[in-house]
Parts: sequence; structure tokens; C-alpha cells
Amino acid sequence: MPAAAREMLGHAAPGMELYARLLAGPGVERGLLGPNEVPRLWERHLLNSAVIAELVPGPCSVLDLGSGAGLPGIVLALLLPDSEVILLEPALRRATFLEECVAELTLGNARVVRARAEQMAGTLAVDVVTALGLLKPGGIVLAVKGARAAAEVRDAERALSRLGVRDVEVLTAGSGKVDPAATVVRLTACQ
Repeated sequence: MPAAAREMLGHAAPGMELYARLLAGPGVERGLLGPNEVPRLWERHLLNSAVIAELVPGPCSVLDLGSGAGLPGIVLALLLPDSEVILLEPALRRATFLEECVAELTLGNARVVRARAEQMAGTLAVDVVTALGLLKPGGIVLAVKGARAAAEVRDAERALSRLGVRDVEVLTAGSGKVDPAATVVRLTACQ
């Protein structure tokens, strides 16, 4: 773990170290993370996921849509113990890995749901998610984006309005904590 990460992660640092080992070991062995990603696991994946926590209005319910290897969902569950984190993943091998991680990390605030997003529409409503169709009125979407985020938002204005988005902001998360800081688009669903 990079030295700066320990201070940034606080109480979650030991769990994050264990999760990093799970990603670098079984995660790579099962093809959930490429072996070339291991050397940059902390900077590119774990810390970039961690800085999103500062944008989550907690305590709340968070849906990690298409959770894959658990980024950012497991990281958020470690950092936000008062929030419920749902890891939604349709693929069996990924869902199995996520269940093992939740058990190994003793994350009582996280649960794995093996389903596709469209199967959950109308049956699951959360405060923070990566898909509008599952949001409560007034809920928010946090989408980690790249340098073109502002242009993408401009290009998608009409479509976002049709989907029921009230506010769209391009934010920076983790300034002074990770380099480069994460660019996050925050969308708020209509009330």
C-alpha cells in the first residue's frame, strides 16, 4: 500500500490491503483483472474508487451496477460502513468472486445480487447508482469519466433530459490525494 493511501483510507486501510491481495491473486487468476493492472492496482483502481466516497451523501444505499471485480463497490463498502452497498453483477464467475470478497472482508453492509439491471428495474430503488432506471426520485448517479467528461455531458444534454435528469455536474474527486484526480459526472434524477 502506498504510504499516502494509509492516511487517506483511515479505518478502511487493513480491509483495502486484503482486497488488493484478493484482486492481485484470485482476481487475476480468474480473469477479472488483467495481470498488467497489478503494478498500478492502487493508483489506478483502488484509490480512484476510494475518492468517489467523498461524493456519496451518506449514509445511503449505493448500487454498483455491473460490479465486475467490485470496483468501486467493494471499496465504497469498506469506506462507508453506514451505507448499504449492492453489488449487481449478472456473470456467475464475477458474482462468485464478489461473494467471496464480501465474506472474506466481513462486509456486513454489502450484498451481491446476481442479475441484470433490467431485471431489477421497478424492484430495486437506491440513493446512488450508475443507472438512472434504478434511482429513487432525487437519487444521484456518480459516473467516473475521463478528460472529455464536460464534452460528453454537452453532447448528451437532450438525452439526459429525456431520461429524467435534473442536474448534471462535472466534478473532481481526490484532488491532492490521487494523481490525476478522478473526473466524476454527478447526475440527479428528477423528484
